[in-house]
Amino acid sequence: MLVSGATGYIGGRLVPRLLEAGHRVRCLARDPRKLVGRPWASHPRVEIVRGDAAREDDLFRAMTGCGAAYYLIHSMMAAGREYADVDRVLARAFSRAAAAAGVERIVYLGGLGETGAGLSEHLSSRREVEVALASGPVPVTVFRAAMIIGSGSASFEILRYLVERLPIMVTPRWVRTESQPIAVRNVLEYLVRCLDVPETTGLTLDIGGPEVRSYRELMHLMAECLGLPRRVIVPVPVLTPRLSSLWIHLVTPLSHRIARPLAEGLRNRVVCRDDRAARLMPQRLLGIREAIEAALSRIAERRVETSWSDAGPIAGDPDWAGGTVFVDQRAVDIEAPPAAVFRGVCRVGGGHGYYGADWLWRLRGAMDRMVGGPGLRRGRRDPENVAYGEALDFWRVTDLVPDRRLTLRAEMKLPGEALLDFAVEPLGAGSARLTQIARFKPRGLGGLLYWYAVLPLHGVVFAGMLDGIRRFAERSHRESAPEIRIAA
Repeated sequence: MLVSGATGYIGGRLVPRLLEAGHRVRCLARDPRKLVGRPWASHPRVEIVRGDAAREDDLFRAMTGCGAAYYLIHSMMAAGREYADVDRVLARAFSRAAAAAGVERIVYLGGLGETGAGLSEHLSSRREVEVALASGPVPVTVFRAAMIIGSGSASFEILRYLVERLPIMVTPRWVRTESQPIAVRNVLEYLVRCLDVPETTGLTLDIGGPEVRSYRELMHLMAECLGLPRRVIVPVPVLTPRLSSLWIHLVTPLSHRIARPLAEGLRNRVVCRDDRAARLMPQRLLGIREAIEAALSRIAERRVETSWSDAGPIAGDPDWAGGTVFVDQRAVDIEAPPAAVFRGVCRVGGGHGYYGADWLWRLRGAMDRMVGGPGLRRGRRDPENVAYGEALDFWRVTDLVPDRRLTLRAEMKLPGEALLDFAVEPLGAGSARLTQIARFKPRGLGGLLYWYAVLPLHGVVFAGMLDGIRRFAERSHRESAPEIRIAA
C-alpha cells in the first residue's frame, strides 16, 4: 500500500494501523527525515521513499507494485490562497501515475457537506479533488468526514481552545449549524477496513459518528468534558468568515491561513446522507462525549501520535552566503554527559517554557499572533521528545542528530530569516560543552532595525536559556546517578 501524506495528521496514524492489519506499507515523503522519528519507521514492512507528489515520475516509482494508494495530501498549509488550484493539479497527477503503475484502487479522505451550490471554497475544493482523482481509469473509494475528534486534529484544537479561553463567546450564526463529528479511531478503522471489502471500490461514502449536534452543543459538551462552567454563546449576524478566522487565529494555535477556510466551511451543514459505510464496515462508533474524553486523555497522558502542525512545510535552508548575517554565539561547560544535556535542550518550548525570562517569550509570542504568525500556541506534540520536521511553538525542527545537535528555524513573522542551533560536544569524564548559536539574516532596513532592537534582550533570553539547560542537565544527572555506598 502506498500512503501519501504520511507526515500528516491522518497519514501518520494510518500507517501503524495498516501494519497491524498485516499490510506492507510504502510511504512517499518529500523529506524522509520527517518520518525517521516515528515509532513505526523501522518496521520491516515499512518502506520510506523520497519523492515529490507534484512529480509524476516520483509518484509512478512510489506506486509501482502497490495494490492501493491512499491520497491524504492537502496543500492548504503550504500553498496559502492558491491551495485549491494546487490540490487539483496534484490530484490529477496522482490519478495518472496510479493508472500507469497499475494501482487497483485509490482511497481518499475528503470533507462531508451537502451537495449542490453554497459549499464553502474549502469543501468545494475537496469535491474537485474527488473529481480529479476519478478522472482516470483507477477506481476511487472516497470517504467524506465532518469534524474529526482526536488529540491534535485542527478542528478539535479550535474547539478546545475556544472553550478553554473564552467563558463568553460572540460567534457567527454558524454556531447553530448541525454537524456529525466522528472519532479519529473510527476514521482510521474505515480507511483500513475498506481494503478488505470489495463492495467499497468506487463508492463515495459519508462517515460520521452516532450523533448530530450543533456547534453550540459541541462547545457546551467540550466545556463539560474539560470541567469548565457552561459557556455563554451569543450568535450575531455580522461576523464574516474573515473576522471569524482572525478571531480563531488570536485565540487558538491555528494560523489565519488555515482558520479561514475552516471557518467558511462551518456554515455548511455536514451530516451523513446515508449509513452505507456503517453497514458495509460495521464497527462501534464513539459518541461525541466519549471521543472528546478519549482525545483529552491522550493529551493528558502525553500520548499524542500526530498533530495538525506535523505536515507543515520545511523551507530550504536560507542562503547564508553573501549579505549581512548576524550571529550570537554562547557556550557553557556542563557537568553532565551529552545525553543529559541533549535532554535538556529538547525540553525547550511548549509547557516547559524557555528556562528563563518566559514572560519575554510569551510577549514575543503574543506579538507574533497579532501580526498573523503562529505564536507560542502551537506548543509541541510531546513534552520531552522532538522529531525532525515537528513544530515547536513558533519554531520548526530542521536538523536533529540525537545527543549532538538540534536546529530550530523560526516561523514567526520576521523581517529576515533566523535559526537557533544547539550543539553538544562531549568533553570526557561525564561532562559536555553546549554551544548555542543564533543566526539572523536581515531583510532590508526593517531587518537591521529588528536585530539591533532585540540585541539587548539576548543577554537575558539566550544566556538564561543556556544556564537553565545547564542546571536541568546537572540536576537530572545527579538524580539518576547510582548511589555509591562504602562498606565500613
